[in-house]
Amino acid sequence: MTPQVYKLVGIALYLGVLLYIGVLASRRMNNVRDYFAGGKQIGFWAVAFSARATGESAWLLLGLTGMGATVGVQAMWVVIGEVLGVGAAWLLMSRRFKRLTDRYDSLTLPDYLESRFRDHGHVLRLVSAATLVVFVTIYVSAQIDATGKAFESFLAWDYYVGVAVGFVVVMVYIVSGGFVAVVWSDVFQGALMGLGLVALPIVGLAVAGGITLVVEGLRAQDPSLLQWSLGEGTEILATLALLLIGLGFLGSPQIFVRFIALRSEDEIGRGAAVAIVWTLLADTGAVVTGLVGRHLLMGPGDPVATLGSGGEGVLPSLVEFVMPAFLVGLFIAVVLSAIMSTVDSLLVVASSAVVRDWFQKVRAPDTPDDALVRHSRIATFALACVALTLAMTVALLTPDRSIFWFVIFGWSGIAATFCPTVILSLVWSGMTGRGALVAMVTGFAGVPIFKFLAPALSGETGDAFAKLSELPPAFAMSMLAGIVVSLLDRRGRARLEETAQELRDAAR
Repeated sequence: MTPQVYKLVGIALYLGVLLYIGVLASRRMNNVRDYFAGGKQIGFWAVAFSARATGESAWLLLGLTGMGATVGVQAMWVVIGEVLGVGAAWLLMSRRFKRLTDRYDSLTLPDYLESRFRDHGHVLRLVSAATLVVFVTIYVSAQIDATGKAFESFLAWDYYVGVAVGFVVVMVYIVSGGFVAVVWSDVFQGALMGLGLVALPIVGLAVAGGITLVVEGLRAQDPSLLQWSLGEGTEILATLALLLIGLGFLGSPQIFVRFIALRSEDEIGRGAAVAIVWTLLADTGAVVTGLVGRHLLMGPGDPVATLGSGGEGVLPSLVEFVMPAFLVGLFIAVVLSAIMSTVDSLLVVASSAVVRDWFQKVRAPDTPDDALVRHSRIATFALACVALTLAMTVALLTPDRSIFWFVIFGWSGIAATFCPTVILSLVWSGMTGRGALVAMVTGFAGVPIFKFLAPALSGETGDAFAKLSELPPAFAMSMLAGIVVSLLDRRGRARLEETAQELRDAAR
């Protein structure tokens, strides 16, 4: 068989497995609890793999490998930040969150927030749902964009054809199988991602002749590739921004819905171990892949642009360079796994915001759970079409876009809106519904402010915000707003006296 045929066979097998998973999972769809939370009967292995596959996306395979190629070992700050974020979410937050969501019988994060703050007017639920629809759509559009780039890089397909193929396959298995299909496919895809990111740098190092030769080659190209620090002054903020990427794991709905679905809190410890080890191996493998790829694919004086925008072509190029033809198709599947495992999870979260948190809880509260599966499938498909339209628009308007920073904007929007509120809701009984509302609105508004407006300020101030990126300041502003407003909201604190005991029970 020719190399092109090997690639097509690998992709066909991968897509076939996903479709089969969708068919099997559709047989377990009895009601909306199954569609959005797997009936709360998912084991720790599946939850851990699903949470990690969902949390990484295309930026890990294409974005982080590209960072390793363009900025060198400084990209390891992202690895440290991710390990810290994943560890904190599992070890410090998940048990309390699981106990409270079981107590409230929550299926979604807005469910939890409404019950935790006794918000009978549904304001928190509606704000949460609207935020999810906006930023999840942006996030999903970034993954759809990455699908087109992946097919374009590996198979030389037309970008738009690649987008269409990936979109159709995801739609078939997620619309039919819901959350169960998402989790089962994430286990399969998470395993592919982990194995691929461990195997590729090992093979690359062997081809290069060992670590010593790679280090010498990188030093000859650019000594700064081996420096951990980004410099002094405002440059340090860029390092801090990479380290703080892990903030997004501390309450994002697409991650925390996995804790809701977990079968028992007794499995949290084992799930944490799996998630942390996976993160350490996969993220480190991505950075090393970028470093090895730069050494093998570029010589001193070669322009970095030869590796594509943001270095995002380094992984496809390295795979073609060091892997036998029959394995190239497998690595195409690895890249697609990173993309599709995030797309499916985000779409389920977004459709839950529309169907569960708006339609069932606000618009038609008497609608039984078992009547909502059809509505959920329609909402999932509709939101995916909106994301597809956005991805196509961005592709036409910004041909030199970077997947990494496109993804980070959507990731930051979700994280800044929800994470500070979730953290405070789990550790502070003084947090009020009004404080939660202001915190979420502040975080939501803070992301575009710190992405577009603050960096445009003159002098060092604007430069500092540009280096820091949008997530850390938006996160801090949301946290501060929630604390201040809650302290001033005496009536709100008085109404929530009973929740203090709930928090104490959850902390035991």
